[in-house]
Amino acid sequence: MSSKKQPNVVVIGGGTGMPVLLRGLKDLPIHLTALVTVADDGGSTGRLRSEMAIPAPGDIRNVIAALSDAEPMLLDLFQHRFANGNGLSGHSMGNLLLAAMTSITGDFYTGIKEICRVLNVKGKIYPISNENMSLHAKMTDGSIVSGESSITLANKKIERVFLKPQPVKPLPNAVKAIEQADLIVISPGSLYTSIMPNLIIPQIDVAIQEAEAKVVYVCNVMTQAGETTGFTASDHVKAIHDHIGEGCVDAIIVHNEPIKKSVRSIYAEENADPVIYDTDQLLAMNLQIIEGDIINHSQVTLRHDTHKIAKLLYSIID
Repeated sequence: MSSKKQPNVVVIGGGTGMPVLLRGLKDLPIHLTALVTVADDGGSTGRLRSEMAIPAPGDIRNVIAALSDAEPMLLDLFQHRFANGNGLSGHSMGNLLLAAMTSITGDFYTGIKEICRVLNVKGKIYPISNENMSLHAKMTDGSIVSGESSITLANKKIERVFLKPQPVKPLPNAVKAIEQADLIVISPGSLYTSIMPNLIIPQIDVAIQEAEAKVVYVCNVMTQAGETTGFTASDHVKAIHDHIGEGCVDAIIVHNEPIKKSVRSIYAEENADPVIYDTDQLLAMNLQIIEGDIINHSQVTLRHDTHKIAKLLYSIID
């Protein structure tokens, strides 16, 4: 890359996986844009959604915290969750601020933009849509489960997920960011409830399919009960293809080191296993495989290592 033009990197996702990715990318010489899900309906987020009819603020809040260069004390305040007090218990300060700013500016995205300015956020953060929407899943047994938080709890095999009310309109800036990207990254996270709600939005799906940039999927390290039980790495990509079209993912990043027995046994209690990385299937899908030891070994819960992943992704652009 010439020193004149910094590459445009777009990260799509939500949940716990996305902020980990963004923390490592924010210090690289790139133009970074995060496109974030607003389909969450649990906890503080769910209550604010139903009371104020706004898109879900929770995932946006975590992304703002990941990309902010504000004072640590200010970030602690932003991420603070009230433990007691009737009306406030369980609410996060950042969610309340996002709801208040939406109320003041009259628009969810404008509210986010103002908070990003106050908290000195590096890069751009776009909600994938400015609308209040809900996620539904059709299960392989034919039943329909409604609401993001209920889908995983149903503990059934998911056939496909869809959004209501239809048609959901994407944020125009989000579509534009994909069209102008030099690299598109689909972040790790709950496949059907954090990642898919972004990809299946009309115009977003087409923009990804038609993108000139390489689309890289950072594969989850562990399966998730109620979502991806028994899934291999290729099953994750196949699910994305089933929802938005064959061949839209060009490359996959996988963890290629064994996971400690002690860590595996903790996850086994939640019916989660290491994602088996099935090279032959991935190659048969014409995917470029980028592998490495990409987890943070100092934590009990498995998280991608923010700097290792950032380095890998940056090497792809280069």
